[in-house]
Amino acid sequence: MHNDQFSRHAQQVLTVTRGQDLAQGPGSDPSIARSWLRCLEDYHLDPALSIAPTVLEHGRLLESRERLQQVLHIAGSEMNSLHQQLSGAGHAVLLTDARGVILNCVTAPSERKVFERAGLWLGADWSEACEGTNGIGTCLVERQSLTIHRDEHFRGRHTGLTCSASPVFDPHGELLAVLDVSSAREAVSRQSQFHTMALVNLSAKMIESCYFLRHFENHWLLRFHLQAESVGLFSEGLLAFDGEGRLCALNQSALNLLGQIRSGLLGQPVEAFFDCSLDQLLGRASANATASWPLRTRDGRHLFAALRGKAHGVPAPLPKPEAPHLAGICLGDPALQNDFRKAVKVFERDVPLLINGETGSGKEAFAKAVHQASQRADKAFIALNCGAIPESLIESELFGYRGGSFTGARKEGMQGKLQQADGGTLFLDEIGDMPLALQTRLLRVLEDRMVVPIGGEPQAVNVRIISATHRNLQARVQDGDFREDLYYRLNGLEVALPPLRERSDKEQLLDLLLLQEAGGQTVVLDGAARQALLAFAWPGNVRQLRTVLRTLAALCEDGKVRVADLPMIIRQAQPERVIEAGTTFALGDAERLTLLNALERQYWHMTHTATYLGISRNTLYRKLRKYGIARSSVT
Repeated sequence: MHNDQFSRHAQQVLTVTRGQDLAQGPGSDPSIARSWLRCLEDYHLDPALSIAPTVLEHGRLLESRERLQQVLHIAGSEMNSLHQQLSGAGHAVLLTDARGVILNCVTAPSERKVFERAGLWLGADWSEACEGTNGIGTCLVERQSLTIHRDEHFRGRHTGLTCSASPVFDPHGELLAVLDVSSAREAVSRQSQFHTMALVNLSAKMIESCYFLRHFENHWLLRFHLQAESVGLFSEGLLAFDGEGRLCALNQSALNLLGQIRSGLLGQPVEAFFDCSLDQLLGRASANATASWPLRTRDGRHLFAALRGKAHGVPAPLPKPEAPHLAGICLGDPALQNDFRKAVKVFERDVPLLINGETGSGKEAFAKAVHQASQRADKAFIALNCGAIPESLIESELFGYRGGSFTGARKEGMQGKLQQADGGTLFLDEIGDMPLALQTRLLRVLEDRMVVPIGGEPQAVNVRIISATHRNLQARVQDGDFREDLYYRLNGLEVALPPLRERSDKEQLLDLLLLQEAGGQTVVLDGAARQALLAFAWPGNVRQLRTVLRTLAALCEDGKVRVADLPMIIRQAQPERVIEAGTTFALGDAERLTLLNALERQYWHMTHTATYLGISRNTLYRKLRKYGIARSSVT
């Protein structure tokens, strides 16, 4: 059956590449025809041959991940957010390096095997030269966003996939990575991918901008756009220059806005492009760069700009900005504030912290704030998500390895997260998902303060541990999935983060997140929209709120958000029923009511309900169990 299908597809490929144009079908797209021709003439691939993709050896994969460590860290949360926005079901969100090697994959655990059978493995090489026409590989060649839908793939074995990919460029215009969303569902039409492609593009631009901002955090950074309200959005121009006013990097939006090409620009004085002196420009700088001001280019273009840096009249290199105290966290809730004070006190005495809370409730932000409030604030804060890294890679990521200790290992070896955190803090997120064998090794490190890299000798480390989980670790201990001795070793002080719906500082948190997600843009919530956001139950917690605010800021055109601009799920959540309930209903009842409303609207179809709520199916099932919701219980 498969052989016949592959043969028919191969015949279609050969027909197109021989110049016998088809009026309809994949070959009618010139870019697909060009790619097919490259596959035959340049790469000498056989479209009917069914072989598994080439997969990098373990050591080479670790080396590739280490090279893009900062990108992977930035992209991680963006990929999770993208997976949630796409409802998760039936989608894999992938990040590759500039060669097309898959370095990270976000998908529902129940669907992982489906995508692995399709060849979407960590370490798999999906370059066009290896796998023919496909979203990742063809995106790398074309250097632009594109969708490859089913029969448009070159190899017959890939015709069950639909892939939308977008390139991620570094500050110098070189390809850094590819962000891809792949689906193996038969019902996916090419038209339905327009929405997916738009989300992938937006996420890729967000990754690009974040990488640019972090890469040049010690430089002057000019952000500009044709419209004042667009400064701070992903479409803004970014220009970095040094203390002498010499250009260090520009993104593509900056080149477009200035009407320039990249060649020969680096090292030129910034005054060559703008109708003002360097002193005048530096005099408008501010540490946060939230307010924009008019700026004219030398050729008369009118822009709006904001300059990040310390305002003064004498050009000088920017010092490395200190981490602001409690940056990125809101502690207006008295109970949360009290927990934070206790956490800092015990952390200073080298007592391990265990943070428990629902998915998206801000566990990493809390951990980072504890680190920043401690005497280790100027040391490294290293985060490792035990649930996001495949089991085969966790050991190497955590403990590192000695050069030549296994096939493909780098000659110089690699430092693990424990060594990278030496002198600072190691944050182990989703500790409940750590494999049992590694739990034993981690316990030994905590007791002996010694790390043994794979194939190496023991090395002393001075590291403090903060771990976090959304699971019930005591239940996992009873089930034999988590070591009891490790549980008690990590649980020096357990902090239970409240879900967003139970926090008393929601208004303060809403304002903080809106300011962060607006990125310098002025965005105001009108009274009704603000009340709707505050009354919503937020099953996805702070992460869901942040995603919604980011979307609202991106789509806001006149600086004001109204109820009509809110996502349908929030508009239809009937917040007035929650408000009227007063003391009759607790906030937990509000979330239960939101879940029941969503289930009824989607006729109890779980995948559709999860999509409607903007959460994963796993999170939905967990919340249904929490509130004892079953169809039989409400009918």
